[in-house]
Amino acid sequence: MVFEGNMELNLVERTKDSVTIRIKDADMTLIQPLLNKLSGDDDVSIVRFVDKHPELEDPVLMVSTKKGAPQDAIKRAAAAISEYYSNLSVKK
Repeated sequence: MVFEGNMELNLVERTKDSVTIRIKDADMTLIQPLLNKLSGDDDVSIVRFVDKHPELEDPVLMVSTKKGAPQDAIKRAAAAISEYYSNLSVKK
């Protein structure tokens, strides 16, 4: 499987318990599983993805946590998704 293009992530805002990240060339095939994993994380209080808004040039991901750093929650979600897809096999 070949993915064309690259998503570019830019930190817009960071506080102790929240981050806002702008995602240029967002690919929903990758974003949706990330949102699902973040939504299922007990340490995460808010997950919001805004992809269409008249004042936004690029989609924005906002993550707030009850406990721990939001960057760590994003890394955990990304690692879980990576592990899931790396363990898939094709049956012949």
